[in-house]
Amino acid sequence: MFKMYFSNKMNPRILKRFVIICGISTFVMFTVWMIVKSFMDRPPGDYETQICDQRLKDKLWDQAIDEANIALKKNPKHRGAMMCKALVYINKKEYQIAEKELTSLIEFLNKNLKDDDLTGKGTLAAAFANRGIIKDRKEQYEEALKDYIKALEIDHEAVAGPGLGHKIIYMINKPSSVRDRAQYIYEQLQLPLEKRVLRLPEVDEEQRMHKPGKL
Repeated sequence: MFKMYFSNKMNPRILKRFVIICGISTFVMFTVWMIVKSFMDRPPGDYETQICDQRLKDKLWDQAIDEANIALKKNPKHRGAMMCKALVYINKKEYQIAEKELTSLIEFLNKNLKDDDLTGKGTLAAAFANRGIIKDRKEQYEEALKDYIKALEIDHEAVAGPGLGHKIIYMINKPSSVRDRAQYIYEQLQLPLEKRVLRLPEVDEEQRMHKPGKL
């Protein structure tokens, strides 16, 4: 009797629709669960650092600093937040504060970096490169050269010249890479003082800050 009822009453189209709806609902719930799980599993400060990076790109300096500070309050050892904060101060041309931030990041990474941490090595190389750029702009060329060389020794790929997309966005035909700048400074320092040309405003302006792919 029960079997006959369902065989007579259950429309195949309704059954098919029901199965499809159940399948879609399951997929949606699974997707939502995965998104929530990935968000919940992120290390403390990751979200705020991501926002800092976005505000940095948007040139909203104060908002970027605020997000970096929140990230560092949640996780004082968040190297991405340290880097983002330093980059904001460089863009604001507050070089003394930026150099202090980068020095702190370098010291932290030197103490805690593991040999198999490739992202950490890229971050350390970027920190040396960015500190070198600051010293370069402050006309501390010998010190800048030391930082450039250190960056190249740690991870030369992480501080290679900007890619095609970067060149298009900033309309730069031949940007100055860390290697190019280091070589130029070295060659100039070999010359007598009166023959050195270390300041190249147009070239220096094209130097871009370095950061790992993911802060």
